Amino acid sequence: MRSDRQRWIPAAVGFFFLLLLVVPAWAADPEIDQLLRSPVGKDWVTNGGNLTNQRYSTLTQINTTNVKQLKGAWMTRLKGSGIGGKYSFEASPLVKNGIMYLITGNDDVFALNAKTGEILWEYWSGIDQKISTICCGWVNRGLAMGEGLLYFGQLDANVVALDMKTGKVKWKTPIEKWENGYTITSAPLYYDGLVYSGISGGEFGVRGRVTALDAKSGEIKWRWYTLPGPGERGSETWPPGTDHSMRGGATVWNTPALDPQLGLLYFAAGNCGPDYDGSMREGDNLYCTSMVALKAKTGEYVWHFQQVHHDIWDYDAASPVVLFDTVIDGRPRKGIAEAGRTGWVYILDRTNGTPLIGIEERPVPQEPRQKTAKTQPYPKGDATVPQCAEPMPGYEKAGCIFEVFWEHPVIVQPSGLGGTNWSPMPYSPDTGYFYVPGTIRPGAFARYGDKFLVGQRYVGGTQAAPIGVQMSGTFTAIDGKTNKIAWQHKTPYRIGGGGGATVTAGGLVFRGEPDGNFLAIDAKTGQELWRFQTGFGADAPPVVYEVDGEQFVVIATGGNQLQGSANGDAVWAFSLKGQVGPLWPPPPPPTVAGPVGPIATGVDTIKMGGNNVEYSFVPGRVRVKAGSTLNFTNVGDLPHGATAWQTGDWDTGVVPAGLSKSITFTEPGTYYYICTPHPWMYGQVIVE
Repeated sequence: MRSDRQRWIPAAVGFFFLLLLVVPAWAADPEIDQLLRSPVGKDWVTNGGNLTNQRYSTLTQINTTNVKQLKGAWMTRLKGSGIGGKYSFEASPLVKNGIMYLITGNDDVFALNAKTGEILWEYWSGIDQKISTICCGWVNRGLAMGEGLLYFGQLDANVVALDMKTGKVKWKTPIEKWENGYTITSAPLYYDGLVYSGISGGEFGVRGRVTALDAKSGEIKWRWYTLPGPGERGSETWPPGTDHSMRGGATVWNTPALDPQLGLLYFAAGNCGPDYDGSMREGDNLYCTSMVALKAKTGEYVWHFQQVHHDIWDYDAASPVVLFDTVIDGRPRKGIAEAGRTGWVYILDRTNGTPLIGIEERPVPQEPRQKTAKTQPYPKGDATVPQCAEPMPGYEKAGCIFEVFWEHPVIVQPSGLGGTNWSPMPYSPDTGYFYVPGTIRPGAFARYGDKFLVGQRYVGGTQAAPIGVQMSGTFTAIDGKTNKIAWQHKTPYRIGGGGGATVTAGGLVFRGEPDGNFLAIDAKTGQELWRFQTGFGADAPPVVYEVDGEQFVVIATGGNQLQGSANGDAVWAFSLKGQVGPLWPPPPPPTVAGPVGPIATGVDTIKMGGNNVEYSFVPGRVRVKAGSTLNFTNVGDLPHGATAWQTGDWDTGVVPAGLSKSITFTEPGTYYYICTPHPWMYGQVIVE
């Protein structure tokens, strides 16, 4: 008989080799790496909480029985950073050893005492305010930390590292040039000596990619392009003999996830470019609107799953992927999920990219001029938003998801701004539910074609919401075993492009709303348990942490320009010992598409970007006499324009900042118009 020691040695050796697989000996920051691999406790050290992106906290001091006692522990204003209509405040703070780190829409970084809110140091980016290649507002969605440094991407397409103790720049690496259409809005991921960053610019004819950088030096270690070059895997899904894939978008708007045991990095890629014109890019167009797995150390391709073939609806895969473990049909499975703009959650096996629950290819409507795909993937289970549009006067056709269009507007639901946009989707291993924010907003799709010019907007059409249509939202618990709705809230505002949520072992889901309210919800039943008015648009993902034995929940409240919520620079922290009460509610965001405000008379100038609201016409509605000339003057920071709604029979063209274009209105009537580069901007001219 072998001795106990003889039996112990092989077991110990086996455990040692297993440990090597999970904890690499060469780890550059073993403490942060351990926190990233572990369930989230008192610290929150990466955008998604840990490597899974589950946004699940194990803290239980605040729970369903006492959450009604929650009040503000402190509220801090960030010295005016990111205040103004062009900005959104969408970042999750990071917290380590009682210090909070937070970045604003102007790429400015602040370190705060996480217990008191006192500002400890600040980094002001000095970012060029003339950057004109930003799709959808000035925003930065967060930081990463490791090796004593903070990492983030800037709108000028640089990745930057700061000293965590001082806020001093340690290195800065250019990924691309913003003048060529590239920006960075996503939070990076740090793990095992590497920093992983996506890149934005899908509306400017760019070539998407993920970049891995050395965390100490900023040296680029590898790149993986989401659009294949000639002869590369996936190139057969683009027209042969063309370079369309080199400007086909597929940008990465989200923070990757990582499985250390499998050694795989996961992310989701955005829409194809040009967004609404598929006529010249026949084929499925990989890796647009896809979930992708790469080897984390080398960037080598492992698998992909495409959610939408030959995307012509701007159905970005923009929300971060989430890793989770589950049991399906009695078998333990390693899962990965992503909430799409289509309104579905896509649930796959993360070892190989195959569906865990089932996804069917079904025939869809065809438009030969758009070179549409013959079938599209339909996940089994429930959609979180309606997938058919209601007919409206003035439109010949309204259709369901994947309805086709050409040069006459067709209403489709969800639009490319429907379903789940960039907002993260938490997962609770306690309930087995995903918590999915959604937007209900149909779009009037039309293709008009675009000529590609470097650094210029390249979308090939429009999906502006029909004037007068209602816009709202949903917040849905999706069962991870069935992909079916466990419970759902209907919300008066769009929230799929807002902050998302965070879930805790205390049985709570915390989420903000664009009307300024911050909510706590029973994670199992969906019952609302607590509500607090922050005074600004609450459109950032909240974070949970602990300092000196006290649990806090924190959210950045500064608005979201796409949702039209109130702008600001506030950070709110809440605890059971808090004494700070709510603020007055801000102006609510719009719930009906179209121009807003009183009708102005006696004006001859419409300011694009007026009143420090970048995405606005001021005044939005005017009344003039026939024969009057209106001057459309761009007083904002970005290029804007005014184009006749649907008809296109008058157009200022794109007007650079500081310049004007005049339009004379000779015939009586009511004229609606939009800004073509930013089609959520509406105006109205009444001619008498």
